[in-house]
Amino acid sequence: MAHMQRDEKIVVIGAGIIGVCAANALADEGFAVEVIDPVVPGGPGQCSYGNAGGLSPGSCVPNSMPGILRQVPGMLLDPEGPIGLRLLDLPHALPWLMRFVLNSRRSRVERIADGMIELNRLTLDCYEPLVKEAGCADLILHHGQLFAYENPEGPEGSALSISMRRARGVRVEVLDAAQMRELEPAISADYRAGVFLPEQGQCRNPGRLVSSIAALAAAKGVTFTRASARALAMEQGRVRGVATETGVTPADRVVVAAGAFSGPFARAVGVRVPLISERGYHVTFPHARTGLRVNVNAAERKFVAAPMEGGLRLSGTVEFARPSAGPNWRRAEILISQARHMFPGADLRGAERWMGNRPGTPDSIPVIETAPGHDNVILAFGHGHQGLMGGSVTGRLVAELAAGRPTSIDISHFRSSRF
Repeated sequence: MAHMQRDEKIVVIGAGIIGVCAANALADEGFAVEVIDPVVPGGPGQCSYGNAGGLSPGSCVPNSMPGILRQVPGMLLDPEGPIGLRLLDLPHALPWLMRFVLNSRRSRVERIADGMIELNRLTLDCYEPLVKEAGCADLILHHGQLFAYENPEGPEGSALSISMRRARGVRVEVLDAAQMRELEPAISADYRAGVFLPEQGQCRNPGRLVSSIAALAAAKGVTFTRASARALAMEQGRVRGVATETGVTPADRVVVAAGAFSGPFARAVGVRVPLISERGYHVTFPHARTGLRVNVNAAERKFVAAPMEGGLRLSGTVEFARPSAGPNWRRAEILISQARHMFPGADLRGAERWMGNRPGTPDSIPVIETAPGHDNVILAFGHGHQGLMGGSVTGRLVAELAAGRPTSIDISHFRSSRF
């Protein structure tokens, strides 16, 4: 139910999960809303489409953890490893990687974890009314999340991650081989220990989730414009709209939710964020009927196996390259090899490959704020691997900022000034 109509128009740059959730929340606040994006919401041209589907209110472990400095060189040199870096892009990626390593200090990790849990703990609570209203509640499952180890002593090596979760109220169960088989018999017996998070959820079709929420926004009167946002239109130092290839779209406020492409818009209002494209790949196997129930994170091999509406999806490899570079489908082939290992005998015919640009910050958490010095610009980008997870909560925060109300959570963690 919308609040009283407001005499303000807000333009949202980006129709991914952050943009469409923000559009719905803004429409509910009574704002006139227009979303600008050249691609169809929920389509394969978006980062949101390729997500592994995890919706984990207990997600609080950063990508950069103590000891990462010793691990990264080996990952980069391993052709089958989870991280890829093109040599031509090393100058582009190196400053970001240095910041990434600096964020692995224990004191910093604990602070980042506090920010992650603050944002993610409400993900299911915020999605529940939204998907019900959008008619796609069937997409959200509550089966938990499993970290699977080939080394039976693997969970002992993850003691810090486990303790960080438990310290923040996340329920964690450590499983032996027999308990693993009972919980998830679909995966190979090579996996001999596990860490299970029973309170976590998953989305079985991220693309349909985005398109359904976009359709709901359109039903509320939100306009979707298929165009490329090229710049913020300024007049006497104040943002007055968004410039596209067809001209300037006037706006009283602008929300920057363009994912990996948000940097230039933020810089236009004086905000510099070390944002990089963590190019992600996934492979979906439409004929693999494995019986997999939960999202499974292969702890040592660093990929996620997820049961989806369209089949079995494996994702998780990262490539540091400029967004304009062509796909390196070798990264997808690695995932096919991993699928053979985790699901021996599965029908892997007809593998469907995908690549997208994840908007990564070096500390694993996004920027969510009213731009300093520009009170009519709201920044909401940089969610990295957890955009789907953060979408529902971020959308609510954007609307609260636009309406001038106190935010539901403490957003001091997400200020750009931390950089």
